[in-house]
Amino acid sequence: MAAGEKLRLDKWLWHARFFKTRSLAAAQVAGGAVRINGTPTQKRASNVGPGDVLTFAQGDHVRVIQIDAIGQRRGPAPEAQALYTDLSPPEPKPKNVTPENPAYEGKGRPTKRDRRQLDLSKARHLE
Repeated sequence: MAAGEKLRLDKWLWHARFFKTRSLAAAQVAGGAVRINGTPTQKRASNVGPGDVLTFAQGDHVRVIQIDAIGQRRGPAPEAQALYTDLSPPEPKPKNVTPENPAYEGKGRPTKRDRRQLDLSKARHLE
């Protein structure tokens, strides 16, 4: 596609693999959760092109994306990642987080008593 061409916002978000389906992308835009160059939009058919900056929430963090290319199809992930530059700040690592599955120091399965102690230590860490 030529540099001057544009594409619908919901379709570009789907092409770039930010949303699994185009209707999920359209719902996010219609809900007013997407900004184009800092301006909130609720129009799914808003045209975007190279150089535009999109800001939207994805999961529990905010994504800031600069569009580099339009793309012709919804291809594989490496092809989709070439369509944009991620300007989002890196996610801060949480402090004092225990691993999800702490290693058991013995061999085999933990005893009932050891299991209770593991569960108590997880509960204390979450508080």
